[in-house]
Amino acid sequence: MKKTIIALSFLGTVFTYAQEKTNNQVKEKQIEGVTITQTKKAVEQKADRTIFDFSEQPALNSGSSLEGIKKLPGMVVTDIAGMMYQGKSLQVYMDGRPLNISTNDLTAFLEGMPASSIERIEVVTQPGAEFPATSGGAILNIITSKSAKSYLTATYSGGYRFSDYDKFRNKFNNSIALNSKNKWFGWQFSAGQNYNESFGSNELDDVSKGFNDKYGRSYFAKAATTFELGMDRLLLNYDFFNSNNDSYNTSEGVAVRKNPENLNIPEVTRYLNDGKSKNKNYRNEFTATYQKRFDDKNQKLDFKFNYSNFRNNFDQNAINTYYYLSGNSLGELSDFGNTSTQNAYNMRVDYSQPIKLLEEGKISIGGMYDKLNFKTDFMGIDNLDYQRQTASMYTELNTKLKKFSFIAGLRAEDYDISGKSLNLESEKWDDLRAFKKFQLFPNASIQYDIAKLIYFNLNYSRKITLPSTGQLNPNNTTFQNPNVNISGNPNVQPTIFNNFEAKLSAFNYGFISYNVSKVSDQVMMYVEKDGYNISQTNVNISSLTQHSFNIAIPVPLMVFSKPLSEVMKFDFNPDKINFLYFYAGYQFQNIKEITDQKGMWFFNVTGQFLLPKGIKFAPTFSYSTKGNYYFFQSTQPIMNRVNVNLSKKFDGDRLTVSLFADDIFNSSRMNFKTVNTPSPIYLNNRWDSRTFGISVNYKIPTRNKLAKVDQNILNTETPKDDNGGVLNQGQ
Repeated sequence: MKKTIIALSFLGTVFTYAQEKTNNQVKEKQIEGVTITQTKKAVEQKADRTIFDFSEQPALNSGSSLEGIKKLPGMVVTDIAGMMYQGKSLQVYMDGRPLNISTNDLTAFLEGMPASSIERIEVVTQPGAEFPATSGGAILNIITSKSAKSYLTATYSGGYRFSDYDKFRNKFNNSIALNSKNKWFGWQFSAGQNYNESFGSNELDDVSKGFNDKYGRSYFAKAATTFELGMDRLLLNYDFFNSNNDSYNTSEGVAVRKNPENLNIPEVTRYLNDGKSKNKNYRNEFTATYQKRFDDKNQKLDFKFNYSNFRNNFDQNAINTYYYLSGNSLGELSDFGNTSTQNAYNMRVDYSQPIKLLEEGKISIGGMYDKLNFKTDFMGIDNLDYQRQTASMYTELNTKLKKFSFIAGLRAEDYDISGKSLNLESEKWDDLRAFKKFQLFPNASIQYDIAKLIYFNLNYSRKITLPSTGQLNPNNTTFQNPNVNISGNPNVQPTIFNNFEAKLSAFNYGFISYNVSKVSDQVMMYVEKDGYNISQTNVNISSLTQHSFNIAIPVPLMVFSKPLSEVMKFDFNPDKINFLYFYAGYQFQNIKEITDQKGMWFFNVTGQFLLPKGIKFAPTFSYSTKGNYYFFQSTQPIMNRVNVNLSKKFDGDRLTVSLFADDIFNSSRMNFKTVNTPSPIYLNNRWDSRTFGISVNYKIPTRNKLAKVDQNILNTETPKDDNGGVLNQGQ
């Protein structure tokens, strides 16, 4: 039950990606025994989640998965706080299963996967009791599976991008998805690669400046089979991911070294660092799911087993040249490597059935056992052995009375977390701070249907986030300089959240919400400076209160040409109109240790304009004010970019071609200063964010062109998903 579902309260960004009528239940028309299915919704809001369709959105699926996610209003991705949406940390799932990777590894994973391989993204803003309590504030679930059709079908996706800063850099990706299905058996297979040349530069206070030239290569494959066993179904899934990244680094700065002529006298020297790092990742995952179905289609029983393995190898070699005041120079070789291995096992059972309670109701119960083993070594010497076991049970009740809907749930989890770490200085093993506790996690939700497609929600949930392996790893996994030390902390403790939210949503697109979270033991990056040395690790913040206010307003441009009464009917297809979508969010973190506290405003404006010849123009502008992120304060806007996308469909909508430019004004930066140190420490980063490119998506015609789209067979287990997830198949 690893904390890799990074929390996501991510409901905003909707209208810009809307392509279906707001009241569009999928309408089917029978023609000679063949079913034609209308275009699927590009966005859909439910009581506990928002669903975004990536497959038909060129503005989202033309780059890497990480770039597509960054374009969603309310989403912020930083090295300081990781991935956050509307002020909440995100737990990241893929196809309904936690990724069990985080920090640098998660960024590399999402950068290595093309956005065109994503079918849709579900943002579960109010995870119920059936989700592990480690879901924290919210869940970002990336669905990569495609819909299976009768007969063999295939889809090719490819793209090319480039940037031109100090030199020309190339980025390209290719992938293919195959699927087939009959009434007894179905299979799906997808595979692809990504190549990415990029650069990054950083400056740490006045002691270090660095530049890295990166070459990223990644490959993925996903396979799934499903067997029809009468009313029941057996699903088998296998996922593979591999990345092999090289980084050529140069840096310079100031360090204190012993004078080679007198070892008793330390001396301030200038240094020049020139080196290379290599980072290899391997991820394998296997899942087996047995779905028991009954005569009542609303009664379900599911058994599931999941195993995942993730390995990381990091090697660094460099030459450090020190220049002394005496005029002497000294070269020193820096050569080291470290590895980490984690194995995660998960078994769960979920049962639900309708009950007669008020007007209608449903009860769900289930249990889960989760185990994670994480080991690291430095230069071939084991230095961390971490184990985590979780046993849990839950029950949740759903009911409805007239215009009110109610959800009440309770989850009980028992944690057994322990381990040992090697102190390299004393050469002794130290016990980690154990966490052996039994915890209860209630959740409750009330929804009032004000009118058709207009809802008001009140929600409460208690959640926990367990430290990620990236936060625990005592070794560095990024290139380091002689005076910079970056490492994890094996002793950070789990974080407890009490989340409250009120939300008003309308027509699937507009909403206004306010949420507050009472947080205990928040894990956060901690930077301190000692003379000319800078260290970075992770610590727990004892307590904080996090406030978030968000509003999204769609503006169809037809309001200037049609009566408002006609516009308010929302009887139109948003894919066929011009519109602007405005989003604004405010985040404030109240931390008693911080005296200089400033909130941050985030703004996003997205447009869609229909040009002649069927060309669609989609510009996006994102901007943020300066403000605080935990122990840091931005010195420049962390969001300040303009993206544009031109797309057109050909060959009966089978071929989509998109031309795009990201950050066309080259204004993206990540500049922060610490606010918890006696004097500020400045951290500045930039990268080649301005890119230009083309993407292509081609759906090869099927033998039966009008075959009805069936449910997905790739495992997309999200218990509340009624929109094609695997738990709803065979109904």
